[in-house]
Amino acid sequence: MSPEEAIGRILTEYDRASGMHGPFANSHTGYAVILEELDELWEEIKKRRHDRSIDNLTKEATQVGAMVVRFMVDLL
Repeated sequence: MSPEEAIGRILTEYDRASGMHGPFANSHTGYAVILEELDELWEEIKKRRHDRSIDNLTKEATQVGAMVVRFMVDLL
């Protein structure tokens, strides 16, 4: 995957999530959401290699990136 494709996916997810949930209320909420998404990525990473899904890894990594962008846009 190219950097441009990764960023495009992150921005698409950012738009989707922002439209559904609105801005973060505060930095504590933003951190909690980022941590939740990071934990979901970590759960996929911890699976045995043959049980991991590239699609799930990509989805979770995209969501982490999108929530970091939301944090930056909403709170900085």
